[in-house]
Amino acid sequence: MKDLIEYIAKSLVEHPEEVSVTQSNGGRVRIELSVAKDDMGRVIGKGGKVANSIRTLLRVAAERQGKQATLDVTEP
Repeated sequence: MKDLIEYIAKSLVEHPEEVSVTQSNGGRVRIELSVAKDDMGRVIGKGGKVANSIRTLLRVAAERQGKQATLDVTEP
């Protein structure tokens, strides 16, 4: 799941070298995505549409593995 989010984020941003994805496992998988300050708008999108689409893809990938996952986009 971490690789999926990293691939999507690097495809969207202008500075793919600054994409950082961390995953913490527990009862629920929590993934934190951090990108360059200039790229925040590209990852979040108008009204959060892009971020919500990424969350939907993550949820589907997690369901296929029998898990639950959340995505947090953090400020650089």
